[in-house]
Amino acid sequence: MTVTVATLDADTMERWDAYVQSAPQATFFHRAGWKTVLEKAFGHRTYFLYAQDAGNIVGILPLAQIKSALFGNSLSSLPFCVYGGIVAESEQVAEELRNAACRLAESLKVGALELRNTSASGSNWPVKELYYTFRKAIDPSDEVNLKAIPNRQRAMVRKGIQEGLSSEWDTGTERLYRVYSESVRNLGTPVFSAKYLRILRQVFGDDCSVLMITHQGQDVAAVMSFYFRDEVIPYYGGSTSAARTLKGANHVMYWELMRRSAEQGYRLFDFGRSKAGTGPFSFKKNYGFEPQPLPYEYYLVTSGAVPDLNPLNPKYRLMINVWSKLPLPVANCIGPFLARSLG
Repeated sequence: MTVTVATLDADTMERWDAYVQSAPQATFFHRAGWKTVLEKAFGHRTYFLYAQDAGNIVGILPLAQIKSALFGNSLSSLPFCVYGGIVAESEQVAEELRNAACRLAESLKVGALELRNTSASGSNWPVKELYYTFRKAIDPSDEVNLKAIPNRQRAMVRKGIQEGLSSEWDTGTERLYRVYSESVRNLGTPVFSAKYLRILRQVFGDDCSVLMITHQGQDVAAVMSFYFRDEVIPYYGGSTSAARTLKGANHVMYWELMRRSAEQGYRLFDFGRSKAGTGPFSFKKNYGFEPQPLPYEYYLVTSGAVPDLNPLNPKYRLMINVWSKLPLPVANCIGPFLARSLG
């Protein structure tokens, strides 16, 4: 093979996405649309590398740089995405893309290059053993899917439905943002801008949905999901303080998404990543999903150690505690400035 590496442009996006659809290792987060999303929503510089041989794409590696005075300079595949890394038809192609990414990281003088792999690459780079994903097949039958949920969580689903919780699709993002911004504020996390959610809907169209959970006409939970091949991926979800008085709002939300997705013909439910030792990790495991490790790998450039920018880092504990007590309008005003650098 005579492999050359180039950078994605507007003329190549259709070919890139055709390759993503056909490559078994590719994910929704390898789609070319993320280049548009990251540039328009946050102003981040993107470097979507692809390898070609005889005019055919044989490998891809989407990358984006986040440069922040507060949180440092990094190059990742891919910020704001749970999966990423190299997709290639051979180890030779993978090596060409890996070397090109390393050269880019060095030229940008980043602290580290991060590849958010779903499986180990064998590159012997340092690995952060923190994140896990949760994926499980779903059946066309509601009865089969409901029985697959452990007894206690299944009871929560039924109780929530009995209390009057119901679901509905929403064509906008405003209701979702109101729910989600309150939810992440309560967790002590800065929220990104509402513009980001709007751009996701614009770029990915029917492959991006919003499901609302209501109680007596009031929005109490919401989730934005992505669709790829036969998979549904609940991604940005949360619930309001009002949901605390209702048992099972989050349980009902994910059940309703699973039920509706199975009805639409989707056959795999991807619960996304969570950090070991956290509430979301326990929630997903207790919902009947087995954790699978995500071996995120790092090529250190100017940094002497693997980056540790996550809420479990003790140095951020005070900030998290303070943030969770901020008035919601204040948190929503300041949050997007910080969140754009927390990809």
